[in-house]
Amino acid sequence: MIVLTRLNRSRFAVNPDLIERVQATPDTTIIMVDGATFVVTETMDDVIAQIVRFRAGVLATAARLVERTDDETSEPLPDETSDPVPEAER
Repeated sequence: MIVLTRLNRSRFAVNPDLIERVQATPDTTIIMVDGATFVVTETMDDVIAQIVRFRAGVLATAARLVERTDDETSEPLPDETSDPVPEAER
């Protein structure tokens, strides 16, 4: 989610994946895929920068999760030819 500011200074969060377009006419207007529109105080460049940071954060988080999963699965597997139950425990 990105946080934007309406002209009355109230803040709200929006899912950037649901933004259809951003236009400056001269106020910055966010048009959502469902047709909802929001006029915000941020410039169009600021909104785009927030969207880029949001998506970069999503990708960075996904990469860290993949690395963590790879680290967990890269542990050596037990030798399949060895008996999993030690002789003393039988």
